[in-house]
Amino acid sequence: MSKYEKYASATSPLPHENWAWNLYGAGLENVGKNGNPEAFKVPEPADNQLLVRIDSVGMCFSDIKVLQQGSNHPKLYHRDLTKEPGRLGHEVSLTIIKVGQELQDKYQPGQRYAVQPDIYQNGKSTAYGYTIPGGLIQYHLIGPEVLDTDAGACLLPVEAEISYAAASLLEPWGCVLAAYTQRRRLYPKVGGTMWIVGKPGDEDIYQFSKGLESPKVIVLTDVPPAIQALARKTEATIIEKNGLTVKDYPILSEELTQGTGFDDIIVLNPQSAKTISEISRLIARRGTMNLVGQKPLDGYADADVGRLHYDYIAFLGNQGPDIAASYGEERNRCELQPDGVAVFIGAGGPMGQMHVQRALEMPDGPKLIVATEVNQERLDALNNQFKPLAEQNHRILHVVNPNEAQPTFYDFVMELTNGQGADDVVVSVPSAKLMAEAATLMNPHGMLVLFAGVPNGTIAPINLSNVYLNNAQFTGTSGLSIDDQASVLARAREGKLSPGRMVAAIGGIEEAINALEGVIQGKYPGKIVIFPQIHNLPLTGLDKLSEKLPEVADKLGPLNVWTIESEAALFEMCWDNE
Repeated sequence: MSKYEKYASATSPLPHENWAWNLYGAGLENVGKNGNPEAFKVPEPADNQLLVRIDSVGMCFSDIKVLQQGSNHPKLYHRDLTKEPGRLGHEVSLTIIKVGQELQDKYQPGQRYAVQPDIYQNGKSTAYGYTIPGGLIQYHLIGPEVLDTDAGACLLPVEAEISYAAASLLEPWGCVLAAYTQRRRLYPKVGGTMWIVGKPGDEDIYQFSKGLESPKVIVLTDVPPAIQALARKTEATIIEKNGLTVKDYPILSEELTQGTGFDDIIVLNPQSAKTISEISRLIARRGTMNLVGQKPLDGYADADVGRLHYDYIAFLGNQGPDIAASYGEERNRCELQPDGVAVFIGAGGPMGQMHVQRALEMPDGPKLIVATEVNQERLDALNNQFKPLAEQNHRILHVVNPNEAQPTFYDFVMELTNGQGADDVVVSVPSAKLMAEAATLMNPHGMLVLFAGVPNGTIAPINLSNVYLNNAQFTGTSGLSIDDQASVLARAREGKLSPGRMVAAIGGIEEAINALEGVIQGKYPGKIVIFPQIHNLPLTGLDKLSEKLPEVADKLGPLNVWTIESEAALFEMCWDNE
């Protein structure tokens, strides 16, 4: 039996020491002790626990946010890390080693899993690698905090056909796939509070073919008589609040929703961008704003791009007369336009690269792709990694530094699209300025995907007229579900996606702190993967692997792609089971 086979069997004796990188506060100086991991005993599982071996950990910029904020990170809830340390690492592949008595009918030693870290219990976020200490450790216990959540057990079974490194990257890949699934609510909320805002003197004849029966409360402000009559035919409680000014709107929201916002807002015949800006602030989490009209606003509206990402608010619309025509998936797409033009802003980072790779590997994906990056090393990586893939799949790929485009990047995109603009623009940079600029690159019926998150309350000017005049889409997503990870795994099995392509550097357990620093500095163009069971493996880019571990480098795929074979060679050379 080879070393790799022995490792995969999970039958080797447990080590005497269990090395871990605990987090004791904000800053790299508070990871581990004096810049080194600490040794603990390998624990025994209780009846409702599993002892798991951590096989690989992908390093993520979200880890850096925890590192920078320490106890102030929202998912740590001001925990005193000096007394109750945390542990980073949420992109994890693991193997079960021991099973508690109560769990032996569900789990067995040797089973492999990927962790779904976006965990909620009783509606509260208790994410793995955040509230729950994560994977920068060799062995640890998993119990009800992961196995008994609002979504059930947050472990995804993984077979030996995928490498440990690729399995740990199912999480970030799941986030990428989730960006193109419908997270917005697209129909009026059943039992919710709806606010319909009209315009005095509006003589248009509106219809409301479906959905008006859903809300429990309907608030009417200056609506035409026909809408008033339709509302009164429902069983909802009707509240009339006429003659309000923009300054009155927040007071109305506080009075009727206790400040949580209206579940559904409908604005008839919108004209003032300032008014729409103020009304949009009053959308509830996962709420909708339905704009119905035929004339453009008098300018760009201020949109909360943070809430588009984190709160899944939805801007819907149509030209009328049927208000309900705005709702539903047929009018509100979330996937890239087949055979379209897609622009990826900030494509050189690991997550941006994943978006580009996915677009190139989609059977019916965009035919023309523009990937932007300002760092020359990352630009080179994009070209080296994805130009061959684009040619292989008969796509056109432009890799561009937007700061060097002549005369401007906007002009570059318009020239490529004959003045029409892109069908889809995906932003992987947490910058409101870039998000606003990205929106200008869209064609009138295009889609803007805000993959990077900025804090709620971050405002950017957006052309919301195109929402109702041309069906433009503005979407954003945060986190993922275990179904998203399962979708990645299924695509990998079908040969439609290569998760391991994103591995850019590897290191052993001692290198975790250097890996975190590498993420901060953007040292590598893809993902850094730590193998906690391997000691004394310096942090090494795959492009440099031939200099240090030529036997492993020989097993890489074309263009230095990480494979099961290269991983097996790594364990043969570097894993010490004594």
